[in-house]
Amino acid sequence: MAPNAKPESSESPLLEDTVAGAVDHKGLPAKRSTSGGTGVAERAAYYGVEANLVNYLTGPLGESTAMAAKNVNTWYGVTTLLPLIGAFVADSYLGRYRTVVIASLLYILALGLLSMSATLSSHNSPDYRHTQKTMSSSSPSQLQVILFFLSLYLVTVAEGGHKPCLQAFGADQFDGEDPKECKAKSSYFNWLNFSLASGLSVSLLILTYVQDKLSWVLGFGIPCIMLVVALLLFLAGTNTYRYSVKREENNAFGRISKVFVEAARNWRLSPSSEKAIEEGVQGTLSHQCCPKFKFLNKALLGQRFSEEGRKACSINEVEEAKAILRLIPIWCTSLIYAMVQAQSSTFFTKQGNTMDRSIGLDFDVPSASLKSIITIIVVLFVPIYDLAFVPIATIFTRNPYGITMLQRVGIGLSLSTISMAIAALVEMKRLRIAQEHGLVDMPNATIPMRIWWLVPQYVLFGLNNVFANIGLQEFFYDQVPNELRSIGISLSISILGMGSFLSSFLIYFLEKITGGDDQDSWFNDNLNKAHLDYFYWLLLGLNALGLATYMHFAKSYVYNRRGVS
Repeated sequence: MAPNAKPESSESPLLEDTVAGAVDHKGLPAKRSTSGGTGVAERAAYYGVEANLVNYLTGPLGESTAMAAKNVNTWYGVTTLLPLIGAFVADSYLGRYRTVVIASLLYILALGLLSMSATLSSHNSPDYRHTQKTMSSSSPSQLQVILFFLSLYLVTVAEGGHKPCLQAFGADQFDGEDPKECKAKSSYFNWLNFSLASGLSVSLLILTYVQDKLSWVLGFGIPCIMLVVALLLFLAGTNTYRYSVKREENNAFGRISKVFVEAARNWRLSPSSEKAIEEGVQGTLSHQCCPKFKFLNKALLGQRFSEEGRKACSINEVEEAKAILRLIPIWCTSLIYAMVQAQSSTFFTKQGNTMDRSIGLDFDVPSASLKSIITIIVVLFVPIYDLAFVPIATIFTRNPYGITMLQRVGIGLSLSTISMAIAALVEMKRLRIAQEHGLVDMPNATIPMRIWWLVPQYVLFGLNNVFANIGLQEFFYDQVPNELRSIGISLSISILGMGSFLSSFLIYFLEKITGGDDQDSWFNDNLNKAHLDYFYWLLLGLNALGLATYMHFAKSYVYNRRGVS
C-alpha cells in the first residue's frame, strides 16, 4: 500500500499506460513510463551476525559445540518462521512499504544492542585473542548473556517483517499482465539473489575477519551502520515505487477462511445438491477450476440449498483456497533439503576451525568466511543460468522460462544429496588424518589438512541456492493469490526455518542416543572424537527419500497461470 494511497474502485477507468492494481506514492494509478524502480536493502547486516554466530557462542559465551549448534539452528528456525507473521501483518494491515521501513528501524536498534552486549565480553581484548587456545575461557556475565539473546531475537522480529516484504515489494514493481514485464519478473528473483550475493561475498569475508581477529563489537557494529545506509537508500526511491491497491472487500485471509468454513458446514450435502454444484463447476467457468480438492466445491453452496441463507463463496474464492492447499505437499517435501542447508552455519564452520587455515606466515582464514563461497557461486552462476541456461533449455522444452519452477527446485534437491556425500567423505578423511597423527585427544591442535578440502561442499551449496532456493522463492510468490504475495515469500523462507528446527531436534535426539553409557557422541566437543561423517550419511539418506517424495508431488502439480491470481 502506498504511503498516501486511497482505495480504488474496480470500476475506475485506467489509462492504457497505467498498471492495473497499482498506484504511485500519491495514490494515483501507476504509469509504466514513470514507475518501477525498487530498492534492495543490504542483506549483509543479517549474515554478518548469522555467519559467525556459532563461533561467538562457543567463544565469548562459552557454550559447547552441540549446544551452540542447537542454539544457532533454533534461532535460525525462529528467524525464518516469523516472516509468516510479518507477512500477515503487511498483507492485511500495514502494507509492504510501511512494514519494510518499521522493520528496518527495529533492525538498527537490535544491531546496536548486539554491539553493546559484545562490549561486556573480555574476549574482545587483544591479549585474549592471542592466548585463547591456551587459557580457559572466563564465564560470561549474566547481563551479557541476557542482553545478547534479547538483541539476537530482536533481530529475529525485525527480520520477520523485513525479508518477505522487501522481496515481495520488489517483485510488485513488475506488471504480471504485461508480457515483457511478466518475463522480467521471472528474472527478477535471479538478479535479486545475484545482487544480494555480490554484496555478501565481500561483507562476509571482511566481517568474519573483523570478528575473529579484531573485535566482536566492531564486527556487529559495521552491519548496523550498513543497514542505516540501506534504509536511507530505500527511502530515497519512495517516489518511484509502485504500490499494490488493497481490495475493499474482505482480505484474502478472510475469503480463504470462509471457503474452509463453508465447505465444512456443507459436508453433509444431499446427492442432489452435490450434483447441482458439480454441474455448476463444470459449466461456463470450468476452465477456472482445479480438478483436485473437490470437497472445497461445497463452499459454492448458496441460498438455494442453505437453511441459514448464507452467501455462497465465489468460484475465484474457492480456487484461491485450492491454490494454497496445492502448495502444502511441495512445502513439506522440501523440509529435509532445508535440514541439509542448516549445516553450513554450524558443523561446517566448526570443522574448519580444526583444519590448517594458514595463508602465508601470519594469516589464518576465518572458517566462517568459507560460507562466502556460497554467495560467490550464486554471483557466478545466476548470470549463467539466466543468460545461457534458460535460452538453451528453451530450445528443447519450448518453455519461455527454460524449465518449470518445480523442475528447477528438483535439480537443487538433487545437488543437495550429492553435497552431503562429499561432506561425509571429507569428514572421514579429516578423522583419519587426526588418528594417523595422534591428534584424537588434542581438540585444539591443528590437523594437517588444508581447509580448502571443504570448498567442494560449499560450492554445491551455492548451486543449491541457484536452483532450489531461488526456485522456491519464485514458485511460492507466483502461485499464491496476488494479495498474499508476502505470505508466499515467507512460505519459502519458512521451509529453511522449519528445516533448522528439525535439524536441532535430530541433533538432540542423536546426541542422547549416541552419547549414552559414557560413549563419545556423534557431536562430541572434541570433533576428533565425534562422528559428523555418520550424521552426514544419515542426512544423505533422508534427503534422497525427500527428493523421491518431492518428485512424486511435483509431477502431478497443476500450475496457476503466471501473473494471474
